[in-house]
Amino acid sequence: MNNFLSFPRRRESSFLAPLANKHWISAFAGMTLLLVSFQASAEPTFARYYKQKYGYAPSCNACHKDGGGPPLNPFGQQFKDAGKNPAAFDKIAKLDADGDGFANGEEAQAKSNPGNKASTPKAPGDWLDTASLIPKEVQAQFPGIRAYLPKDAVLTDADIARAKTLGAELSKADENTIYIPLQDQHPAGTALIFAAHYQGKDFFLLIATDRQLKVIAVKPMNTQHVPDAAKSKIYPSFNGLSLDQLPAAKGNTLDDAITAAVKKAGTLRFVRLKSA
Repeated sequence: MNNFLSFPRRRESSFLAPLANKHWISAFAGMTLLLVSFQASAEPTFARYYKQKYGYAPSCNACHKDGGGPPLNPFGQQFKDAGKNPAAFDKIAKLDADGDGFANGEEAQAKSNPGNKASTPKAPGDWLDTASLIPKEVQAQFPGIRAYLPKDAVLTDADIARAKTLGAELSKADENTIYIPLQDQHPAGTALIFAAHYQGKDFFLLIATDRQLKVIAVKPMNTQHVPDAAKSKIYPSFNGLSLDQLPAAKGNTLDDAITAAVKKAGTLRFVRLKSA
């Protein structure tokens, strides 16, 4: 299921071909606010491990303060400190990351959010609702669209090799979630939240495209560790470029760090959504 959305050139000039056949109409029937498809074999690492341990797929809010890539919440930090692997859940099961009086393991088993004190076993809240699974920054980029298909970008060896031919060095650590807004059951574009690195510090960016996989926006999201990233003038220079034609970084400046991150994120999306 890794190629859940694959759009070959021979089928249509658009990269994001309409989902108009009977199979897709059936798949999207009854869709109301947001459409989410989770595949056990195609989820980001944390979500896969969490589901293996507790039997259900979590929202990004289990680990992140606002979902989709911003800073880790206390539970996410504990998971990271414990090794970011399946065994980490057992190591932190008796801890109370959010300080609400319930242990992490107890909350996870009760389907409440172990990273949010407002979510408890008796009152889990809406953290598992589909609306919580799409970051607000992504929704703001596509105003008026209320249906989304998150596609987990799990890289194959072929993807990594193909990315290299496009000038990007990808690895399993770059796996992410691609958000695909749907308008009248047709893909209207894509969005991805990703990390950038500068002088040993991380910050986060959002890149959005139209349905032809041409960049329509690159925006800074969380830049508290690299404040100057919010002031960079480079972001508009990516607009209008196809994801397979993004420039490579040429130096070690902050703008080069942004360029390198955009190149990797764009190539990741291209190799996962566009058939060779």
